[in-house]
Amino acid sequence: MSKKRGLSVEEKRTKMMEIFFETKDVFQLKDMEKIAPKEKGITSMSVKEILQSLVDDAMVDSERIGTSNYFWAFPSKALHTRKRKLETLESQFTESNQKKRHLQQSVDKAKVGRENTEERSKLAEELASLRQQKVQLMAELEKYKECDPDVIEEMRKANKVAKDAANRWTDNIFSVKSWAKKKFGFEESKIDKTFGIPEDFDYID
Repeated sequence: MSKKRGLSVEEKRTKMMEIFFETKDVFQLKDMEKIAPKEKGITSMSVKEILQSLVDDAMVDSERIGTSNYFWAFPSKALHTRKRKLETLESQFTESNQKKRHLQQSVDKAKVGRENTEERSKLAEELASLRQQKVQLMAELEKYKECDPDVIEEMRKANKVAKDAANRWTDNIFSVKSWAKKKFGFEESKIDKTFGIPEDFDYID
């Protein structure tokens, strides 16, 4: 024999609201923990959680008096709540319809002059062809960029900066070699070998 299916959360919420509507009374948590399992089949362990969810959704009112919390919900308030919810949804629906109409009007306006005519198709093909030609010309131009006088001049300037920097470092190395020979009596060939300085090391002309 299959095991009886338990109540879903929504079913528990509905049945708990039935307790309030049928009795039109005010309860404490301990009262609900006794009544709900017996009359509506809601497990006592889930009563607190379900009750709190109804309070959070403003379906059940709650008030702390002294050290105790009291809960109640009357059909009149539930009807008023549903009415307000319906009004809100109707307002949102109306607003959404207005936005839809405005968007459709914008789309219709944007379509004016863009009908798919033979002339428009030819112009679109011509535009695509011109764009392709532009891409090809840019690629061709890139090949000859190194012959551009401005590019060549920039390269000359960059080469001069690099040459001056290299010669400064060369001068510094010669100065260090000279200092090492005087200070420690090292032979120049030994210095070159130790630090990997080639024999033809010299300034760049």
